[in-house]
Amino acid sequence: MDLYLDTAEDAAWQDLMPTGLFKGITTNPLLAHRAGLTYPDIDWTTKARQARDLGAHELHAQVFGPVESYVDWADKLYEAGSKAGLRTVVKIPMTPEGIRSVPVIKSLDGPILMTAIYHPKQIFVAKALNADFAAPYFGRMDEAGLPALDMLEQMNVIADGHPRILVASLRSADQMLALATRGLDCFTLSPDIARSLLSDPLTQEAAAAFEAAASNTGL
Repeated sequence: MDLYLDTAEDAAWQDLMPTGLFKGITTNPLLAHRAGLTYPDIDWTTKARQARDLGAHELHAQVFGPVESYVDWADKLYEAGSKAGLRTVVKIPMTPEGIRSVPVIKSLDGPILMTAIYHPKQIFVAKALNADFAAPYFGRMDEAGLPALDMLEQMNVIADGHPRILVASLRSADQMLALATRGLDCFTLSPDIARSLLSDPLTQEAAAAFEAAASNTGL
């Protein structure tokens, strides 16, 4: 199973990456805005080095602006990853404009992720484009009244391992559990969901009992 931390918040990177749970970090303009960052001003070489120093093997970031600028931006992200010594992945929205930009971006020989996926038919496109990842927005699909669990299962069958289905927009660890029992094994997690995986009240109670026994203070 591969987990990715889904945030641009520096404090969350510092807090959660050292746990060793995460293969990498994913972000986009909306997450950067929430973190108080101006997306066009981000120094991706610095960000990539920070991610590497915290143990990340991959950094996923999303194109933005006029579609004509996608290729130049993607080239800079790949270069940032090369300088930092980690794999950078270019996220491209599954829009007609985004799809048309893929062949030229692919010519740069770096990995791509097709994002903002809402329907299994879009996996046909991602597969035909030879995308490395496809990211369905599970939480948003569920909130829109779509049969999200069944649709994600269909996506996983269609992809058959390539592209890798990277489930995004999760709302809880319970959603992650439901998806994992249907064969999904690659997730982006918000800091809140990531922290919810780190502890359980009964586990904490048991650990406290062990410590009490070890110190002879009783149970």
